[in-house]
Amino acid sequence: MATSTVEDYLKVILLHEPSDGSEGLVSMGQIAAGLGVAPGTVTAMVKTLEKSGHLRYEPYSGVRLSEQGRKLALHVLRRHRLTELFLVDVLGLDWSEVHEEAERLEHAMSDKLIDRIDALLGYPRVDPHGDPIPDARGELRSSQLISLADCEPGARYRVARVGDQREAFLRFVEDHGLKPGAGLSVIRRDPLADAITVRAEDGVETTFGREAAAKLWVEPVRREQPRRTSR
Repeated sequence: MATSTVEDYLKVILLHEPSDGSEGLVSMGQIAAGLGVAPGTVTAMVKTLEKSGHLRYEPYSGVRLSEQGRKLALHVLRRHRLTELFLVDVLGLDWSEVHEEAERLEHAMSDKLIDRIDALLGYPRVDPHGDPIPDARGELRSSQLISLADCEPGARYRVARVGDQREAFLRFVEDHGLKPGAGLSVIRRDPLADAITVRAEDGVETTFGREAAAKLWVEPVRREQPRRTSR
């Protein structure tokens, strides 16, 4: 049985893999930053994980999960995201505070308990932040989302995912009416300031710098075509 440390490493590596589906390497710096540990600590653990068959390590380049490592990482991610949703939907915790709670609980949840939670919640596809939940087979559903940083003025979108789980950022998003499921319109872009201004459904306008905008993922809202009436 994998230790909580092993599970944490594999999950962080999975989350830092290239979003375009390519087989790029995850750097040691990314792992260290994701776990909040020293680079030297990462190097030692990565070598251990390579020996156990969980990943492939290329010195001075980075790591790539093996099939065994990916399977376990997806299993941990499933536990984490279902736990977050359970804490919000059933226990009533705020979406901005469940990430750290789930970090602790995910290692103690049995497969039987997680499957029961999955069924209780109606086999959800996403967690409270819009992140996809791997299914019981360990498959992660893909979705075609657009970064808010790349959206154009005049178009309408729906917030689908918030990529920054820090409590302060989540509260900021909520305070401005931009939680997952909320609609927004892109009002303008400022190339000089590298910023984008959006208007939420309640009329509140918010300006994001590119770095912050890149943490919000949206999907286009199709405008309904007027129905033709027959005479």
